Amino acid sequence: MASAHREGQYNREVIHHNDVCVGCGICSDICPTNALNLGPILPIARGIVDMDYIRMDEHKCVVCGLCSFACPFNAMEFKINNLAAKNMKEYPKWSHGTNIDQEDCILCGKCELYCPRDAILVRRDLPKVKNLVSGEIKTEVDNCIACHICEEMCPADAITIKTDSSSNIGRFNASDIEIDPEKCMYCKICQKVCPEDAIKAVCTTCMDSENIPPVEITGNVVLDEISCVNCSWCENICPSNAAHTLKPFKGEVLLQENEEEDKLCTGEACHACLDVCPCNAITLTDNHMTVNDDVCVLCGACEKACPQKILSVDRTSMELSNIKSKSWQNILGSLID
Repeated sequence: MASAHREGQYNREVIHHNDVCVGCGICSDICPTNALNLGPILPIARGIVDMDYIRMDEHKCVVCGLCSFACPFNAMEFKINNLAAKNMKEYPKWSHGTNIDQEDCILCGKCELYCPRDAILVRRDLPKVKNLVSGEIKTEVDNCIACHICEEMCPADAITIKTDSSSNIGRFNASDIEIDPEKCMYCKICQKVCPEDAIKAVCTTCMDSENIPPVEITGNVVLDEISCVNCSWCENICPSNAAHTLKPFKGEVLLQENEEEDKLCTGEACHACLDVCPCNAITLTDNHMTVNDDVCVLCGACEKACPQKILSVDRTSMELSNIKSKSWQNILGSLID
């Protein structure tokens, strides 16, 4: 974590949080004093080099805070007298974000699975199996030969065969057949596979289905807004339309190949853009890069990493407002120029 300080009537501090940085280089692009430099993002993203994406020259940094307001990914933090400047009304405000409607959410967990930044946690309180099934199961340990077939075949992992070696011929005998009532579904598979009739089961779930209580799944979804880059994977994958995302930018990624200048996508031979993309928005199809515009956040990391220099991020608008300074308007406006 790099930082720069300036003390005076107002104590100012700029902090770079590498753990949420995507290596887009937006902050270094707009820094008026060239105090920020983007590191080798491809080796860093691949884990070859252990260093921060951004290097900060404290001697050049004037702690103006411009980088923190240009960064849409929470990687740059600007504090005045130890208070977050982003909460102060006189500074620019990003209005992009992600929201998950807890009432519409069915807790399927797909958003957690697909989130490229591990920013979503789905917590589910599932009903106990024993409250949804009914039946009886009996065991005859004297008949058990400890073959463990029932234990291996049980789809619910509800059976445990305990053994001892008390036999005078060195054979293992079953000392107990344990059935976990929290797991057993009375499916009768154990009874069908037992070669010695050591287990007998009766399932009454179907016969008594009217008395089974309604299945209620409760829980909630926790969104880490700091780690979230608002790529909208959750929105695109959600089957109940519970996730809603407003991206920081609108626009597109352009692939500008030129065969005469030998500027062509080399696909699997390179895949630099794929490795640095924080949104899993890039795939290789027919050995050629393809951008999924639905989940791309137009950060520009792919453009910075491409060794062929054939990628261009064309931003047409951004969700940044309340830019009161004319000079800041000119500098921040360059992000979509």
